[in-house]
Amino acid sequence: MKNRLPSYIWLILAVAISLNSYVSTCCAQAASVKVEPMVTLTQQVFPKVVKLYGAGGFKNLVNYGTGILISSDGHILTVWNHLLDTEYVTAVLDDGRRLPAKFVGGAGEAGLAILKIEVINAPHFSLEKVERRGPGTPILGFSNMFNVAAGDEHVSVIHGVIATVTPLTARRGRFDVPYRGDVYIVDAVMNNSGAAGGAVVSHDGILLGLIGKELRDNRSNLWINYSIPLFDVKETINKLIRGEVITEDHASQNPVINSVDTHPLGFRLVPNVVARTPAYIDAIVVDSLAEKAGLLPDDLIVLIDDDLIQSCQEFYERLHESKKGDLLRITVRRNRELFTVELLVPELKK
Repeated sequence: MKNRLPSYIWLILAVAISLNSYVSTCCAQAASVKVEPMVTLTQQVFPKVVKLYGAGGFKNLVNYGTGILISSDGHILTVWNHLLDTEYVTAVLDDGRRLPAKFVGGAGEAGLAILKIEVINAPHFSLEKVERRGPGTPILGFSNMFNVAAGDEHVSVIHGVIATVTPLTARRGRFDVPYRGDVYIVDAVMNNSGAAGGAVVSHDGILLGLIGKELRDNRSNLWINYSIPLFDVKETINKLIRGEVITEDHASQNPVINSVDTHPLGFRLVPNVVARTPAYIDAIVVDSLAEKAGLLPDDLIVLIDDDLIQSCQEFYERLHESKKGDLLRITVRRNRELFTVELLVPELKK
């Protein structure tokens, strides 16, 4: 007589198989529910983000960046940096179209800038739907970091959370960044080349902020991964779109220094013709402090005493604060190498 399993064993096996099938189906459905909305969200955001190309492309200054469309007729919001120091800025849309972008206006507050391209019914973010969120909010960052999306490819996406909301304590040179409002400090590496001007969006598709330009914390000297909350600057953006002049009084904290006579140091910078002219050395005085220290024409000044120098203007501002007898540690970029010298500050004409 053949051995046969008891009927209750068959019942247990049937129930186990049914449960396994049910759990597998539920897991698949849960994964679908979790993934599909995220895919839908990114597909909605991609057409609203543009790749920008402008000044740069030499001495390791990148010539690419990011902006976001904020109107159906082609207004682009981005950050104000060296990329815009030219009359020829190109916006590359998500579908690969390359359109000339005209500079409309900019504001010192948060370093914002508005560009304009000629389009009709463009997908865009609505400033009326911008919100402010708190710590712990999951976010996605969309940007043209590292220029991996030069054509009709989608921009890059980074996932993270808002770690904290705090006043921006960052500097360029010795001067505080003019922005006095809060920023989102983000738990994601957004401080990448080309990322500035990108969109920070919540998981429910709400525009929260704009990825800021590369800055260091003035206490730790570390690079900051941060975003500018657009809810706080909506009115400034609307004024820029309308062509209104933004006037801000930062003269007491950030005096405008057109130039300082650097001849006693032994060199001359290139002409400061635009707002963000890179601080290249144009000429070296024979038998001077600079020549003896080893500086050469075409050296790009990038640091003074570990403070980032992004333009001739910032170099002059930093030098204006120096006094006779100060030891000035200057780091320059020569080809692809950094070279540091120390100069004793003589009497300067300011």
